[in-house]
Amino acid sequence: MMSKHEAREFASRWLPAWSGNRPEELASYYSDDCLYIDAGIPNGAKGKVELLEYFKILLAQNPNWEWSQIEAIPMRDGFLNKWLAKIPVGDDIHECVGVCFVQFDEQGKIKRNEVYFDRTELIAKVISYKNNQ
Repeated sequence: MMSKHEAREFASRWLPAWSGNRPEELASYYSDDCLYIDAGIPNGAKGKVELLEYFKILLAQNPNWEWSQIEAIPMRDGFLNKWLAKIPVGDDIHECVGVCFVQFDEQGKIKRNEVYFDRTELIAKVISYKNNQ
């Protein structure tokens, strides 16, 4: 079982890799046979090759978002990560709270990562921003 301290320490390295459009760096935290699921890819990216292709698109669209951990809840082989994302939409910053679970393989790489949050307000802000351009 991972401790809260270990989960916080991991997140302090992993979450910053979500910013700055560095898909290869972010993908380095994942195992070759990982499974990644979020609202944008509900059937999941299976394996690091698919995941890297998805990260290249996702991070290029969101190079300046910032992710931080609110709370870590240890679980078998990983942790539940409650997070805060600050997502730029035009001149505004949308703050979104969500959760993901992170499970590791024996080498300490992420083998499964599922991300869940309510995108309703974010989508409305993006649509409004695009309509006002």
